[in-house]
Amino acid sequence: MDSVSARHSPLGRLAAGYWAESSRPMASLVFVAPLLVVYELGVLVLGPESVRNGADLWLRELLRWVGFGQYFLLPATTVLVLLSWHYTTRGPWRLSGGIFSGMLAECILLAFCLRLILELQGTLFQAVAGPLDNLDGPSAMAIGSSGTVRETVSFLGAGVYEELLFRLLLLPMVGWTLRRWGMGRRPSVFLAVVVTSLMFAAAHYIGQHGEALADIPFWFGLLFRFLAGVFFSLLFVYRGFGIAAGTHAGYDILVGLF
Repeated sequence: MDSVSARHSPLGRLAAGYWAESSRPMASLVFVAPLLVVYELGVLVLGPESVRNGADLWLRELLRWVGFGQYFLLPATTVLVLLSWHYTTRGPWRLSGGIFSGMLAECILLAFCLRLILELQGTLFQAVAGPLDNLDGPSAMAIGSSGTVRETVSFLGAGVYEELLFRLLLLPMVGWTLRRWGMGRRPSVFLAVVVTSLMFAAAHYIGQHGEALADIPFWFGLLFRFLAGVFFSLLFVYRGFGIAAGTHAGYDILVGLF
């Protein structure tokens, strides 16, 4: 069967429909809403100091700096941004309920793929530099957590708010700035991915929730988190915010708890 026939087959149409619908901002909002609710409720029950992640704190500080310090303003802003983005796409507001099980399965598969990248990087580093201790140190992307329940809640928050900060907000902003400076579309997207991925990697070593530089081989952790930033950026560009955030949270849970 050639590629044209495959696209017009029932399975091909189903796959194409899923690919398009699951990448829409509205689908992303519905998919990440449970993560957002569980995280915010977890913060209220467990206490903010137990489960807050760096991106959450920085975004709340930014809102407080401009005069908006209400607790639920950040999740409300997340919802508003995704709704506004969906409105600008002029896409349909109805969603097929079946896409969410597919999105969950896709996120789990992609989380395992990222884990494989960590293993491959560890193998290469050890082949070049010799045995390295604690290669699982940079595995989880969430900044600061302890205890199974607290870790799970923190990982969910990291999946949503780190992707909100670095992919949904900063990636388009950096790309738009580069375009304004006269750079072409593809080079600007490429450079925006590199810049925001470096910012994402560096953020894990900043502030009270940052990781101590002596905990793991620094360059190993920094490089892996940069590669993870590129990985999440590509997911955001090609698969949408929901898949990027779900994969991020799923990966953190996979390596942080199992």
